[in-house]
Formats: sequence, C-alpha cells, structure tokens
Amino acid sequence: MRAITMLLGLAIMNLGIAAASVPDDPHKVVPIAVNAKAPTFTAKEVDGRDFKFDPAALRQPTLLIFYRGGWCPYCNRQLQDLHTVVPQVVALGYQVIFLSTDQPKLLYSSLKEKVDYHILSDSMMNAAHAFGVAFHVDAATLKKMQSYGIDLEETQGTTRHELPVPSVFIVDRGGVIRFRHYDPDYTVRLDAAHVLTAAKTALQNDSSP
Repeated sequence: MRAITMLLGLAIMNLGIAAASVPDDPHKVVPIAVNAKAPTFTAKEVDGRDFKFDPAALRQPTLLIFYRGGWCPYCNRQLQDLHTVVPQVVALGYQVIFLSTDQPKLLYSSLKEKVDYHILSDSMMNAAHAFGVAFHVDAATLKKMQSYGIDLEETQGTTRHELPVPSVFIVDRGGVIRFRHYDPDYTVRLDAAHVLTAAKTALQNDSSP
C-alpha cells in the first residue's frame, strides 16, 4: 500500500512539473533548437485515428506547421497564403503536416475556406509540448476570446486552455531539425515565399545517409 501511495505521489509530482514547464506567456516559450533531434509525438487524424510522428523512421523530410485553430482569422489567412506553395514543397519530396488545436471533428469544418492539406488535431497539445511552443492562456485572455465567441473548451474538447505559438519546423530524413520559425505575436506568420525558400535550403543540409 505504501509503495502504491509513493508511486501515486511521484506521478502527481511529475504532472505538476510538466504543467509548470508550460509558460503563461507566449513570449517565454523555448522552442526546440535547430540541429536538435526532433521529438516523437502522437496526434489525431480527422477520423480520430492516432498519427504517430517518429523522426527515427522518416522516409522523407517533413514540414510541420503549428497554427491555433480554424476559429483564428490569421490562421485562415496563413493557410490560404500557403495554398500555391504547399504543392511545390511536396514536389521537392516533403510531407507537409499542419497541426491545429481543434478537435478532430472540427479540423476542416472550422476553416473559412476548404483546403486539401493534411491537418492533424493536436488538441491535447502533445506536439506543441514536444516542440516547446505551447503556452497556457491566462484568464483575462480567455475572457476576451469568449467575448469574440471563441470557446477553447468547445473547439479543443479539453479544459487545458493552452495554445501553440504559431510556428514552422523542417525536419530532415535523419530526424534532425533544420529550420524553425516562431513568433509570439500571433498576427505574424512566415509567408509562403519564405517557407518555400526554407524548404529548398534545408534539403542541402539533410543529415540522412
């Protein structure tokens, strides 16, 4: 009984440490660095199936794009801006993955315009935590969002009250991060031309055999 109590205590303590590691300010996030090994994460497909990203088993370089959700007008603008570039990045040999905080059933229906991107649900923030771009939304910001008709608990299906700093990562076939871009100001996004340039440049530094 005592051993079980100790294990429960350790589990609770670890959860506390994990929670404490997520900052309350987007300006305090510390994304994983360029040249570091990319982390593994699990997200959800639109039909609820698990999608596991395993950098050790990549067959092609990967462009990862974190955005807040279909309710965000700046995210919608970013996705539309990338419309002509994504096919060019795919033609270079990349897989392109978008990560949204919307729960699976809202991934596409919440967007203002239709897209044919591969979008995953990171509503549990596993990927955002792994890449170091998650932050906790404070009460004042939550209230302001609710006044605009945005309910994170409804869109995410959780009570985490967390969001990612919008960001872009490129992972080569060897599982190494070759590019990152993030900006705590959610109105600022990496434009399509720079995404394409980064994708081309990263290919020259691929660490795979």
